[in-house]
Amino acid sequence: MTRRDRALETLRQHSELADLAAFPFGFDLDRAEHVEAVRLASGTALQAVAGDDTGGTYFLCSNGEVLYAGSDGEAGLVGDSVDEALEVLIGLPGWRDYTDLDLQAGTAELTAVIARTEETIRNSYAPQLDHDRSRLLAGLGLSRLPQLELVRRLHQSLLRTEPDFMLLNADEGCAYTLLDRLPRPPLWRTVLAPGQADLLMLRSDRTCWDEVVDDPGRRATLLRSAQYDRRTTDLPLLRTLLRAEAQLGHTQELTLAAVLVGLHGHVQDYELMQSLRMADSDVHHALGGFPEGAEGLRAWATAFDVSNYGQDPTDEDALTWADLARRQGRTELARSVLVRLLDDAGPRDAPLLGRLAGQLATLGDYTQAARARKLHASLQDDPEQRGALTLSLAVLQRRAGDVEAAWQSLQRAVAVLDGPPPEPPTDQLALDLDLDEQECQAVAWRSLQLGQMVTEEHFLVARAAATTGLAATARTALAAGTAVMGTLTRPTDNLRGLAHAMTEESEGW
Repeated sequence: MTRRDRALETLRQHSELADLAAFPFGFDLDRAEHVEAVRLASGTALQAVAGDDTGGTYFLCSNGEVLYAGSDGEAGLVGDSVDEALEVLIGLPGWRDYTDLDLQAGTAELTAVIARTEETIRNSYAPQLDHDRSRLLAGLGLSRLPQLELVRRLHQSLLRTEPDFMLLNADEGCAYTLLDRLPRPPLWRTVLAPGQADLLMLRSDRTCWDEVVDDPGRRATLLRSAQYDRRTTDLPLLRTLLRAEAQLGHTQELTLAAVLVGLHGHVQDYELMQSLRMADSDVHHALGGFPEGAEGLRAWATAFDVSNYGQDPTDEDALTWADLARRQGRTELARSVLVRLLDDAGPRDAPLLGRLAGQLATLGDYTQAARARKLHASLQDDPEQRGALTLSLAVLQRRAGDVEAAWQSLQRAVAVLDGPPPEPPTDQLALDLDLDEQECQAVAWRSLQLGQMVTEEHFLVARAAATTGLAATARTALAAGTAVMGTLTRPTDNLRGLAHAMTEESEGW
């Protein structure tokens, strides 16, 4: 317990104060149990400490912050500590009515709103509201602050809810909605802010160039900032960024850097890009349609700019900003964006779901990546594609630590790839080889790289199951993987080595 949370300990030690906090101020220590299992998206600790009579719950976060979760699936931060949260709850007993107040309104108007709410509370169930408030604040050693100041502090807390305090349904993985509808800056502005600061700094101080240019995340953000703030005097800096980005091969920012440089149309920049293309096949591929002569450089860059970049950040999709946030090290910001996109995805969003699964996996959130991949696979009509994506789902579930789900998905992937039960053969290959069509389909995918991947995943699932104490699953997966490998046309040496290692490991299961 920290000094900032002394009020919580006081409530636990003094029942008369705890009763007052519970009624009429809705902070009931006996209701410290939420209606469903929840967790923070970040994975940090969360402890229920109190609740209210609507089914809402107050959670204590790892650094002392207090998060409120309503029974209808909404959540918001209400204080940096229990003490601060209680000052708000006691000072503003109708605080849920103030989450969307426009603080730009006049003082008289805001005061009148609060006065009407409190008068309703007095008339409805708490005639001694003022006396109870004074008694509870004094008993807890808390300050009675001006109510408008408390509303401002509440809003400041609510605006900090995401990304660090995004609350998820622990079973389904969906995020709670925000408790408020307060205006927030657009995502692009939040992500670009560090790059805009770097751009201003580098324009005035060339000695800082190496520090920023050598950092891939800062360099990418800087290039995006330069995209939306173009100046002729930035050309030397853009050339430096282009050379540095070319060392990474084929990236979106490489093409952007080439476009921003190419828009100036200088012969020396054409020659620079040609040398970069000749030195690296990835760079050559990234700069597709590159002109044969320097006279076409500006036209090439302009066409690429119009079709792919432009000068309006609102034209860029949220996935771009999420990926840039990840590269900046802002993991929770990236995660919150991706989870919100996933929650809103529907049957028409198969391409988006595929990208979300990839970005979430890159972020290291395999649980959410698996959720995206499961939806993605379910939308596929082609059996081979659906089977391959179901295999990918098994990989993600295994990495997330859900071994049983991974094993079930792996079995489902094989079933999808093998196809439905066989019918009498009509295909000539089936007749020639005395196989039914279903067996032909099974032979087809086993002869591809997909067959190697499916077999490898059987062994990896077996190992993961053994490690987590699921011996029966481990043995079954190993046997199934060994059987699949026996049907492969040419198992790789690495796969044979893994199979041998797994056979030796299985002796201890």
